[in-house]
Amino acid sequence: MSRTDFDVAIIGGGPTGCVLALLLARYTAHPERIVLLQSGTASQYGYAPEKDPRVLALNHGSRVLLESLMAWPAHTAPIQTIHVSQKGRLGRTIIQHRDFNVPQLGSVVHYPSLYQSLMQAVELSGIEILSGRSAQVSLQDDHGVSIVQDGRLIRTALAVQADGHPNSPVQREYPQMALLTRARVSLPRRGWAFERFTREGPLAVLPHPHATDAQSIVWCCAPERARALCAMSPQDFSAALTDMFGTRLGKFTIDGTPTPIPLRLNVRGSTVEGRCVAIGNAAQTLHPVAGQGLNLGFRDTAALAIALRDWIAQPQHDVRPALNAFQNSRQADRQLTAMLTDSMARTFTSGMAPVEHLAGLALLGMDAIPLARAPLARHLMQGLRR
Repeated sequence: MSRTDFDVAIIGGGPTGCVLALLLARYTAHPERIVLLQSGTASQYGYAPEKDPRVLALNHGSRVLLESLMAWPAHTAPIQTIHVSQKGRLGRTIIQHRDFNVPQLGSVVHYPSLYQSLMQAVELSGIEILSGRSAQVSLQDDHGVSIVQDGRLIRTALAVQADGHPNSPVQREYPQMALLTRARVSLPRRGWAFERFTREGPLAVLPHPHATDAQSIVWCCAPERARALCAMSPQDFSAALTDMFGTRLGKFTIDGTPTPIPLRLNVRGSTVEGRCVAIGNAAQTLHPVAGQGLNLGFRDTAALAIALRDWIAQPQHDVRPALNAFQNSRQADRQLTAMLTDSMARTFTSGMAPVEHLAGLALLGMDAIPLARAPLARHLMQGLRR
């Protein structure tokens, strides 16, 4: 078995792993001592990265981070207004970019475009890239970590798990599945994103970066409803979507095959084990409501890079104090974001009229009083700042 040695090995070549590699490369004179271990196996969506069907809602903070790395995709759709409502109940609120003196609240990007931009930056950075089957940590000791990938033994001072596979029990299986698809609308509204809470789960309608009348759909509903929708003709699915969302965007016409995704909550209590650390979806898997998963992962990467800044310049020192500092700095933001998304996913689907009416009153209150909606909007834009 051949062996190669590195200072940092990042398991997972998705957006979170790429961003961490690029940030760390800034702080070392030897970026070739950082290795990005890509998996050549298919993702959970059954596609290679360049065929991944997802679009991602990136907040203002994530855009600033990616632009600083020269990795912002060329084609994006701006989110300048967010409209939040619930079907069949009172209450709605509108959050606008000008309330916070930013050009936009966020942006929608197509996963393949983001992946391509990040990989181009990584390839120019001097970082080592190794591809193969999923890499696995085989053991660790006081001096480093051993990783095995396709018969290679990789020895590294620090291993970062960024492959999206959380190593802890699932805390909640949501009674929902997310249907991902794309649709055209007859009355498009540029820069508007919608979060519509229904009795079965939230329905997100986001501007799609590929066309002005295209919308990205994330429809969370009961598994039996999801299966029935997937079995419908495009015409019937379009009619069901129009009925569920309402007429704010006119008539929906499905422009893609729905992809069903099971939903669960998984938040690791400890993200650090010796010389191994987990970030992004490997540390926490959230409900997709409000699109916080990847944004939270990018905040993990930024915090970890800052914690490792001095160590990676002198990697002969013990990395564990820096890892413990990172873990302590991230606890509050991770827990608050998980709590917010979990409560939003469940409160509006409680089935109890008093609870749902109170949620509607909360939406009305936020709409009427700007100061009431500011904390939530700021957290969605940039997370918890200490």
